[in-house]
Amino acid sequence: MGMFCYQCQEAAGCKGCTSRGVCGKTEDVAKAQDLLVYVAKGVSVYSDMARKAGIIDKAADKYVMNSLFATITNANFDREGIINRVREGLALKESLRSKLEAAGKLPSASAEGLFDKLKRLIGMESQGVSLPDAAVWFASSVTDFDSKAEKVGVLATENEDIRSLRELLVYGIKGMAAYMHHAMNLGYDSDDIHGFMHKALAATLDDTLSADDLVGIIMEAGKFGVDAMALLDSANTSTYGNPEITKVNIGTRNNPGILVSGHDLKDFEELLKQTAGTGVDVYTHSEMLPANYYPAFKKYDHFVGNYGNAWWKQDSEFESFNGPILMTTNCIVPPKDSYKGRLYTTGVTGFSGVKHIEDGKNGQPKDFSALIEQAKKCAAPVEIEKGEIIGGFAHNQVMALADKVVDAVKSGAIKRFFVMAGCDGRAKSRNYYTEFAEKLPKDAVILTAGCAKYKYNKLNLGDIGGIPRVLDAGQCNDSYSLAVIALKLKEAFGLEDINELPISYNIAWYEQKAVIVLLALLHLGVKNIHLGPTLPAFLSPNVANILVETFGIGGIGSVDEDIKMFMGE
Repeated sequence: MGMFCYQCQEAAGCKGCTSRGVCGKTEDVAKAQDLLVYVAKGVSVYSDMARKAGIIDKAADKYVMNSLFATITNANFDREGIINRVREGLALKESLRSKLEAAGKLPSASAEGLFDKLKRLIGMESQGVSLPDAAVWFASSVTDFDSKAEKVGVLATENEDIRSLRELLVYGIKGMAAYMHHAMNLGYDSDDIHGFMHKALAATLDDTLSADDLVGIIMEAGKFGVDAMALLDSANTSTYGNPEITKVNIGTRNNPGILVSGHDLKDFEELLKQTAGTGVDVYTHSEMLPANYYPAFKKYDHFVGNYGNAWWKQDSEFESFNGPILMTTNCIVPPKDSYKGRLYTTGVTGFSGVKHIEDGKNGQPKDFSALIEQAKKCAAPVEIEKGEIIGGFAHNQVMALADKVVDAVKSGAIKRFFVMAGCDGRAKSRNYYTEFAEKLPKDAVILTAGCAKYKYNKLNLGDIGGIPRVLDAGQCNDSYSLAVIALKLKEAFGLEDINELPISYNIAWYEQKAVIVLLALLHLGVKNIHLGPTLPAFLSPNVANILVETFGIGGIGSVDEDIKMFMGE
């Protein structure tokens, strides 16, 4: 089995990448990621069993969470690092199995010989214990890893509809893992969410589950997706304060700088503290833009503002920045030689040949001294634009304007809200969202979160009675705000059904965090969501029909026709 990956919107030909990912992922990295997901599923089998026996292993929770996050689109291209995670998972499986044996939940595995192993597995079957291959497989050599990776990719599930449902569930759990990773970095955790993640991953190995069974678990994933986003929202706002309406500088100063991309606010905070008083300025890029909205970061006078645009433009914008760049999470574009020596990764991210900042020991902060020292020797950033952009319209801030918003709707000043959250990307078809924003009636307001905003957040779209026509709640991690705003507006208008609100959903998706956001919205009862620029390649025709018939999921067409449709004309 060769490489096959169709987890993101840019899957080649809207079918799948088979020789090299559009993201830049090579075949050997893709297969290593397949194996890592397989091992994470095996760990989840044991962890799910252990939970049923009253055993919660936090190492397993963290391992599965970080392994899934590492395989999200554009997060980790470092094959060696991925293989090391595979080894860690195999050791963790043995540890979990030993705990289950000690608790009397598995037959003893003290014998090491093949014959003894077969007897033990037969003994498990006789005791009603049936373990999938992902749980019992073990190897130690890279050759064996490569051989196994050939057999455990997406296409290992032959039935197209079961494969589609399994992958939809896995991708949703990957998005959930990303949210949990950031929450846990700030000390916020949930055993229930981890427990569901293990249960869901184990379910993707269960050949006895029907399509209906899998649909049920997928809908349950939406519920836990809401919980994970709410947990992260609590973590961020409790730690750094509620985002505030903020005018963000997009110009530069004359000092050397460090550019920070990705989504992890804890990393950003630690870097700000370590750069204070060094003469080095700090800028955000792409997904890190919302850091500008948090009160806790505004006290740092060397925090300048935002540099550049969406993630996919980094190959030119990182070049002109001149200073070091810190990638705290996805999205990484394979770097040019011109700035590869200035690029650093941390957390679950990685790229072969790029310097990696390890986690601090025993709860200590990460050591960013290497970036800081390199920055001091670099020229100041080349200014690529001037001016300001406005953001900070998370749920707390919008609710502070609730009366004004409700009055504007009742008076007819605001006719409709458009949720245009999600992701940006390289495809020219995404220019649809720029044109859509430009052509929207002047009495329509855009609610956004995620890097999709870069298609229109620098347009001069004006305001409605002082309410900006683009209300930016933050990054994809802040999509929870859009759900809260909708629920609060439903309450304010005294409606029974969230779909009665004058809100339309025209979402640009790219990777797996968008998948869990979609499942969360479906759990909340939102219908008639439109996804673009294409529907996910991992939806088989039958699964796509289920979503269309049950939830009204749709794609996009021409801008003019879509606006007429959304406005009910």
